[in-house]
Amino acid sequence: MRAIVIHGKQDLREEEVPTPEPGEGEVRLRMAFGGICGSDLHYYYEGANGAFVVREPLVPGHEVSGTVDLDPSGELAPGTPVTVHPATFGTPEPGLEDHRHLWPNGAYLGSASTWPHTQGGMSEYLIVTKDMLRVLPQSLPLRRAALAEPLAVGLHGINLAGGVESRTVLVSGSGPIGLLTAAGALAKGAAQVVATDVLPGPLERARALGVHRTIQVTEEEIPESAFDVVLECSGAPAAINAAIVAARRAGTYVQVGMVPNEPKGINLAPLISKEVTMHGSFRFNDEIDEAVALLDATPGIEDVITHELPADQALDAFAAAKDSQSSGKVVVSLWQEA
Repeated sequence: MRAIVIHGKQDLREEEVPTPEPGEGEVRLRMAFGGICGSDLHYYYEGANGAFVVREPLVPGHEVSGTVDLDPSGELAPGTPVTVHPATFGTPEPGLEDHRHLWPNGAYLGSASTWPHTQGGMSEYLIVTKDMLRVLPQSLPLRRAALAEPLAVGLHGINLAGGVESRTVLVSGSGPIGLLTAAGALAKGAAQVVATDVLPGPLERARALGVHRTIQVTEEEIPESAFDVVLECSGAPAAINAAIVAARRAGTYVQVGMVPNEPKGINLAPLISKEVTMHGSFRFNDEIDEAVALLDATPGIEDVITHELPADQALDAFAAAKDSQSSGKVVVSLWQEA
């Protein structure tokens, strides 16, 4: 089968690799779409995602959709449309029974955090265990379904905040995760959603989704103590500082965007003086089910996808995804049959 393979820093190739065979409890999928995530960009452009270095050929991709190709049990018919929960949950810990995504020793599709690496879904076929599958409604196109994983990340942040219904919400950063988080907040009944970014392109895409207001932070100040819920999606220290200031007294702040594992200049004084509740947000637990339902009910969320390129143009797709001014979510079409 064909696959997109990262061999190291700026070394990405389309290659022939062995077609996998499913074992007991496994299903083989014919892949349709793979979204490019920030971690995929790091693996390609830097050869590493934080501390996780590409040490063997790595197939990227954890934002995927496709159809069942072979289910040895016969339970799922060939052609059944699916998306995938990309996590293999690790070792259970007492007190974390309802937080499987925080169990140690877990794995994630397309990740160099494990050895051997956990191969991702930017290939013709992918083997997953049956519990990772989410069968899609027939009304949900596979292209839109590729947004389920990143939308689930935003929904997890919203759930950590205790929901957003009838609350004022700031979404800091309007990249793909920020856009999908804003879409989730709108769908879940926020009274007001304000999106920020340093660039006009992402803010234009946020307005197209229906946010109530946008703020280009290089031109305008974010209001202080104005928001019930702050969902910080950029991970940039300057944005984090401004977002903490924007939370109201006794408000809620959720750090959705990943940050480098190193000391940074973060000012926590406003967090303390206003008694703001702060949450870290790591991937998600079961919010992918909610994401599938929301994508089915809200076709306009697909507008977050700004570029679709075929697999033989993967280098162009990665370049487009790196250009945050001109691109939202970039998806790769994975050798789909006519």
